[in-house]
Amino acid sequence: MESVANVLVGVMVAGFGIVGLFLVAGAADSEMFIFGLGLAVFAVAFNFGLVKRHFDKRDATRGAAREATHV
Repeated sequence: MESVANVLVGVMVAGFGIVGLFLVAGAADSEMFIFGLGLAVFAVAFNFGLVKRHFDKRDATRGAAREATHV
């Protein structure tokens, strides 16, 4: 159930990143450009963090299973 929640949060944050890119594209002043760019960069970094956490958890589970079979 936790992975479904992570997917939903990842999709929502990706939507925020796309909104940020639209803000960058239509920016008339530097403040909106910086905000939109920051929002897009945050979304990419957040989703990379979700992917990293998923694979770290998978590797830890496999390592624990490997340790249990070698005892």
